[in-house]
Amino acid sequence: MNKNLISSKEIVAKFAISYPALTHYTNIGLLHVVARNGNKRLYSFQEVKIRIPKIRQLTNGGYPLRLIVKELNQGRS
Repeated sequence: MNKNLISSKEIVAKFAISYPALTHYTNIGLLHVVARNGNKRLYSFQEVKIRIPKIRQLTNGGYPLRLIVKELNQGRS
């Protein structure tokens, strides 16, 4: 597998996030699937390692997810 890609299973293990939370973050646009390998969703490791800590920081600060989506996706095309 490409070392720049990370699977859902690896994200759950490395970043201590639940699978339902990961699915929710994907569905609302906080994280983006960049490829698929069969039924596996693959994400950009660079994006995940930056975004998950930022999402945690902002949610712990009381920001709603809808505002976090807007903030994180401003510069994304």
